[in-house]
Amino acid sequence: MAKDLILASGSRFRKKMLEDAGVEFRVVVADVDENAIKTAMTENNPDIDASDVAEVLARAKAEQVSASHPEALVIGADQILVCEGELFSKPSSLVVARAQLLRLRGRLHTLPTAVALASGGETVWSLLDEPQLSMRLFSHAFLDSYLTAEGDAVTETVGGYALEGRGGQLFETIDGNYFSIIGLPLLPLLAELRARGVLAN
Repeated sequence: MAKDLILASGSRFRKKMLEDAGVEFRVVVADVDENAIKTAMTENNPDIDASDVAEVLARAKAEQVSASHPEALVIGADQILVCEGELFSKPSSLVVARAQLLRLRGRLHTLPTAVALASGGETVWSLLDEPQLSMRLFSHAFLDSYLTAEGDAVTETVGGYALEGRGGQLFETIDGNYFSIIGLPLLPLLAELRARGVLAN
């Protein structure tokens, strides 16, 4: 049974979640062209479910790292933001983040968040969660002050916000798991790691 645990993600948010939960692991960032996969999946299929994209990407990351570390158990994860049928990626700049947040303002969006475990180059377990968040009708002045305060950190998340920080002020309501919104369905993952003997039961 695999005891060596690897996180196939460079996300500081996922890393901190696992560290805070007392999980011992190491990070090996997956070498996966996410944009190419997204394009291949959506280019000829505009009605594709965003959750399918998140699941495929989470599996691809886990399997790519697992192929090079076959004795380890590898965690892959991905998160997509979808609002009224439009898929969003991490904003590339503050300007893009501002435009994106204005499109999300006053609307409900969903965060399909997938996690997968791979061993020997193949996915052995996966799970999808789909929290929903309702962004409030904030003012332009608030948005400007928010972006000034957050700086380039807004480019680190698909929504341009960190719910656990100042980003919480952007919302009216959330419906779903807090950990999933941050980027990882933590509790189901921990349960699966316990079931596999990686964590103490």
